[in-house]
Amino acid sequence: MSEKLTRFFASRWGIILAGAVIGILAPLLQKLGNPPNMGICVACFERDIAGALGLHRASTVQYLRPEIMGFVLGAMIATYLFGEFKARAGSAPIVRFFLGMFAMIGALAFLGCPWRALLRLAGGDLNAILGLAGLATGIAIGVWFLKSGYSLGRATRTYTAVGWIMPLFMLGLLLLRIFQPQFSKDGPIFFSQSGPGSLHAPLLISLVFGMVIGFLAQRTRFCTMGAIRDVILIRDFHLISGVGALLVVAFIMNLILGQVRFGFAGQPTAHSSHLWNFLGMTLAGLAFALAGGCPGRQLFLSGEGDGDAAIFVLGMIVGAGFSHNFTLAGSPDKVVEGAVQVGGLTPAGMVAVILSLIACIVIGFTMREKSAS
Repeated sequence: MSEKLTRFFASRWGIILAGAVIGILAPLLQKLGNPPNMGICVACFERDIAGALGLHRASTVQYLRPEIMGFVLGAMIATYLFGEFKARAGSAPIVRFFLGMFAMIGALAFLGCPWRALLRLAGGDLNAILGLAGLATGIAIGVWFLKSGYSLGRATRTYTAVGWIMPLFMLGLLLLRIFQPQFSKDGPIFFSQSGPGSLHAPLLISLVFGMVIGFLAQRTRFCTMGAIRDVILIRDFHLISGVGALLVVAFIMNLILGQVRFGFAGQPTAHSSHLWNFLGMTLAGLAFALAGGCPGRQLFLSGEGDGDAAIFVLGMIVGAGFSHNFTLAGSPDKVVEGAVQVGGLTPAGMVAVILSLIACIVIGFTMREKSAS
């Protein structure tokens, strides 16, 4: 039975199933309380976790998102059920940490991860087209580096305890969410009283949906970055079929639930500054490609016991705190007296995106096996 399931999950229908399930559950999470066009967003949810822990003080984006914990725990359960849990680590961890920070700076410039870009498009937000174009551009640059010999080296097997660190960390966050302790007056754990951080589906539903997605995504190797990379690099359309299923099913679900509103201006938690939507996701796509996976995939890998992926996840969480503390994140469009005021980046945010792009390009050029030899 286990072998049959493994073959199914590795098949085209397996990856389509994973994408379709995400396409169903994400709009449902939105309907059940998550922010509009943000039923699932790995970058946004990790930003909320950073805020809840006090790594930034943007009061509207602070919440311990159970979906993120569910992703890791669901992936870990899948690997143990199928006998695949394998602790490994040691492949350029400091580089991975900073790639996680750069990825978050880019994602928060756009206001979303690759999954949210797809879900925003499925909800009618046409700004997502610029974000997806930037994502593909960044990944294409990363593919060029891969063809040129770029590598972060090989991870090696290590103590089982190393692989358990990220799942245990997520379990600790879940306990903090359940019991909501207050460690000091006016101190963490913080929970938003307004804004996107105050909007959330019920705890148990969020956790269970996250675990289901984590389980399926781990078994099928679902990854938006990997899907685009494979199309460009080897003309393989296996993973992209799952991404396509996510987009189509999410659009149908949003139509059924009345959650579609086409346009550029005034979309929820989004801005219509086209250049920075494009460049922000170009940065994110390049960082994902250099690190070997999109933010969702990194969470699933950390649940498998991959310490390097866990380092990338921690880099993203720290990057979220850094972005909000230094006003680098994008601000949404606003409607003032009936007129739309276009949001976007502060000058500091623009500089951060450009400098982060340069840093990623330097990493790509300097960590090539051909040049090292």
